[in-house]
Amino acid sequence: MRRFLRRGAESARGGRLTGLSLLPWLLMGMGALSHLVSGEAANPWIGGLGLLAFNTLYIAVVIRAFVPGRRESPPTWGLLGALAVLTFALAAGYGREWLLLFPLLGLAVGAVVRRGRTQRLTVFPLVAAVGVVTLWRDGWDSLGIVYGTFISIMVTATILALNETVQELRETREELARTAVEKERLRFSRDLHDLLGHTLSVIVVKSEAARRLGPRDPDAALAQVADIETVGRQALTEIREAVTGYRQASLTAELDRARDVLASAGIEPVVRQSGPPLEPQTEALLSWVVRESATNVVRHSGATRCEIELGGAPERVRLTVSDDGRGIDGTEGGAPGSGLRGLRERVAAAGGTLTSGPGPRGGFRLEAELPVEAAGASRFGVDC
Repeated sequence: MRRFLRRGAESARGGRLTGLSLLPWLLMGMGALSHLVSGEAANPWIGGLGLLAFNTLYIAVVIRAFVPGRRESPPTWGLLGALAVLTFALAAGYGREWLLLFPLLGLAVGAVVRRGRTQRLTVFPLVAAVGVVTLWRDGWDSLGIVYGTFISIMVTATILALNETVQELRETREELARTAVEKERLRFSRDLHDLLGHTLSVIVVKSEAARRLGPRDPDAALAQVADIETVGRQALTEIREAVTGYRQASLTAELDRARDVLASAGIEPVVRQSGPPLEPQTEALLSWVVRESATNVVRHSGATRCEIELGGAPERVRLTVSDDGRGIDGTEGGAPGSGLRGLRERVAAAGGTLTSGPGPRGGFRLEAELPVEAAGASRFGVDC
């Protein structure tokens, strides 16, 4: 009992209704106690013990009714049945003020039986039995007791069922909030990985080009250094936009960047575009694919030529990136790279597919296929 009271106090601090909220209603039994104390009740010792047992059973039932997993357990039903038998016995034996124990029994029943078929099968026979005992002991003048018993059952059950629903909605809202935070954290980690991985690769490639060109062509080396500065500034802007969630990648700009970084690394870029116009979300997702693919080609492939081909039908768009290198996709120690894993998850979430592996003529090949949200006039193919 002490453990149940402690749990009830903790739930009350959390905004939940508890069995403690139904205990003050025991004051309705003061009439029966007054009847005993005044000496008007026959067999007062039996009545006193009965009233003590009634209070004990009532407290046990209403507290168990608020403990998850125990509200409709067999022990709770047993205690409620004992409470009902005792209430009818005391009301039938003493009448008068003892009939007020029926609304208290209604509170206990409403706390346990809150909804559904069980409620219908329990409430109406109980109220009918209360009506019979009340009419027998006090006549028609006590019909208010019958009405009060019915109302105490239904109001208690309704309020507690609504409170239960509110708690479930609150827990669902908290779970949705946690899910939203996890999704945003995942989005940010992916964006940061893609942005920094690509940018740092570009900086390394251009730094190596500047070092090679420095002794024999200072002007070209300075141009590479200027490009490094531009890439760094652009990376800062993109990171700020990624943090706030407003970054919308341009596919055309990303293809130009891929062409530039591949050429700076000594890899011949070949870019082909065709197909219908794309929705902004599809274009942004394909931009991430181009960025990650170009980064992997520069860092891992050892290729001399890289082909990027974008095309498709009015309903599907396909992006293919292939090289003539060693056939390495950015894995380390045989484990898939986090960049490609993130791309696969993004593409799958958008209803598309992403496959990667050795190309038919050697090297490495990556293919992403996505649905096209908007159809329009086809672009003319471009071979760069």
